[in-house]
Formats: sequence, structure tokens, C-alpha cells
Amino acid sequence: MNVFLLSARNLRRRPIRSLLTIGGVAMAVAVLISLLGFDEGYQRSLTANIDRMGYQLLVTAKGCPYEAATMMLRGGGGMRYMDQKVYDAIRKDQRIEKMSPQLVASAFDPGLKGGAMLFMGVSDDYLKLKPWVAFKSGRWFSGDDADEVIIGYEAAEYEQREVGDEIYVPGPDRILKVVGVFARTGTQDDGMMLVPLRCAQRLFSLPAKLSAIGIKLKDLGLVARFEEDLYALPGIQVVSMAQVRGTILNLISSARALAEAVAFIAVFIAAAGVMNTILMSVFERTREIGIAKSLGASRLDVFTLIWAETVLICGLGGALGCVLALAGTGWAERVIRGMLPYAPAGTLVLIEPRLLAAALLGAVMLGVISGVYPAWRACSMRPVQAIRAQE
Repeated sequence: MNVFLLSARNLRRRPIRSLLTIGGVAMAVAVLISLLGFDEGYQRSLTANIDRMGYQLLVTAKGCPYEAATMMLRGGGGMRYMDQKVYDAIRKDQRIEKMSPQLVASAFDPGLKGGAMLFMGVSDDYLKLKPWVAFKSGRWFSGDDADEVIIGYEAAEYEQREVGDEIYVPGPDRILKVVGVFARTGTQDDGMMLVPLRCAQRLFSLPAKLSAIGIKLKDLGLVARFEEDLYALPGIQVVSMAQVRGTILNLISSARALAEAVAFIAVFIAAAGVMNTILMSVFERTREIGIAKSLGASRLDVFTLIWAETVLICGLGGALGCVLALAGTGWAERVIRGMLPYAPAGTLVLIEPRLLAAALLGAVMLGVISGVYPAWRACSMRPVQAIRAQE
């Protein structure tokens, strides 16, 4: 008879205990898979978000670098401004491939959730820096000083706006006409309202002012030297994409390490639970094992049977854990997005087939290791003593 089939029959003798043990292994495996999937998914999504910004460096007015990073990633943050002459000075550098000036400003509207409308003034260079941007409907601005607005995908969905609508801007008391709606980009631009740069400067009474300049160089290897040269200009600071990515990953690394440590502890607790379950099964079947050995069962036969039960429990628990991890991906992402200070667009918990295969193999190996001691105890029993033990 197949040893695993016999092991399955033995486990069915105490179905509740067996199911609880399998469930414990499954929960530990599911949590571990989700955490490892988050590690992979977050890094990929963050890298993709930063790459889709189109620039390698962001020049802002001198201030808090975290505010600059927030403005870069979320489109908001500290509203500090620099003179446009900084842009005029930088654009002459031959190392620059593309660059785009930005002016971020907000208008208070008590009718909106949060109370603020966020606008970004851009020039035609915006499309050169981000050639992948597509329109869901409408067109680009008719001029660099037109009272027009292009709405990001999420902002249009939230505001229920479409091409041809008008948007009232409180404060300046101006009306802007919606001339375009962007398709989803997966960046901060999805929540922005874009206006022509000169229109934004006029609208918010910020003549010849900028809040940021996005720069892409011809050669990525020139970034460090170029950044050093920029600091010769007064009143600015430079934030690189690599710095932002490293800073964000460092911020979450401690919490991630703690969570992964808890997950591994859960796995070891599950292994202890499996060992305890199998040991209880061995002690309950002492007489049965003694009779089997007296009828000719070898030490290897007994060892293999008990070992197979342990491997079967962990294997089933690992398979169930993979299913639970896949089924709970959406819920896990919602929880993570609610907890993290910055959650990039895209898949945060990325569970790939290789991760599932590794988790299942790990669960089986856990069974192999956990089953050694109970199997050794069982095969070490002397037949006569085992038979008399439960008399």
C-alpha cells in the first residue's frame, strides 16, 4: 500500500486536530508569501513610478528635501518657489537632453473633500519629457497663456469632468475650460489639473516663478557631476530619482524586516505544532506500532510512515497557504495602502509562480525536518514494551 495513502488514513482518525494543524501551517505560509510578494511588488512599482516621471533630477527651491520628494511623487508638498531665471541658466547646459519647468499651486474650494484644488503649470516640454502620455479625450493647450485645463484620469473621474466643461477657480475668480483628459499614467499626474505655465503664473500671481524643474540628461553617468555643478546656483536644491527611491525603501525597510521576522517566527511555531501533533499521534498509537513491528515491520517502515504523515501535513498546509495568499492579495494591498505613507501605483503584492513554488517546497522541507524526531521516537520503540504500554 502507498505510504502516503496510509498516512492520509491515519490523519483522518483525528480530523479536527489534523485540520487545525494544516490550517496553522497554511496561515504561516500565506503570511510569509504575502510579505515576500510585497517586498518584490513594492520595489518594482516604486521603480516603475519613478521611471515614468521622465526625469532623473528635480530642481526645487531650497527647503526640506522631503517636501521636494513629496512634490515629485504626489504632486504636492511644500509650496516654495524659485525664479524662472534658474531655468534659463540651466537650459544652456549641453549635457541636458530634455527638461520641463513646473509651477505647482493650489486654490481653496470648500466644496471639495480636502478643500483644495491642485494645479500644475507646464510648458510644451512636458510632452517631450513624457512622450508616452496619451489623451483619453481632447487635446493639448491652444497656447501657453490660454485659460484652459487638462485633467488627469483620476481627477476627472473624481470630479466627474469631461472635455468642454468649465472649472471655476476660487481665489483668482477665473473660469478654465477643460480641453483634455489624460489616459491613466500610473503617476502623480493622474490626480493633477494641468494648465499652461504662463496661465498658472498669471492665475496665482506668481510671475516668472517656478516650483520645480524636471531634468533628463543625455548620459546617466553624468548625473553626479551635473548635480554638483547645479549647486553653484543660489537658492536651489537638487533631488535625484535614485535618492528618492533609496530614501523610501530605507523608510519601510525596518518595518518590513520586523514583519518578516514575525512571519518566520510564525513558521517555526507552525513547525512546532506539526511536531506536537505527530508526537501525540505516535503516543496514541504506541500499541499499534508495537504490533506492527512484531509482525515484521522494520524500523525503516515505521520511520517512513510517521515521516510521511508529517510531510503530508506540511505539504497540504503549504498548498492551502498558497491558495490563501493568492485569494487575499487584494485585501492585503488595501491594508498596505492604508498603512504606508507613500504607496506607488501598480501591484504592491506581487506573487509570482516561482515564489509559490519556493513556498510549497519550503513547506515540504519543513515537514521533512519536523518529522525526524517523531519518526525516530516511533521506530525506536521495542515491540514488547510498546504492546504492554497501553495494557
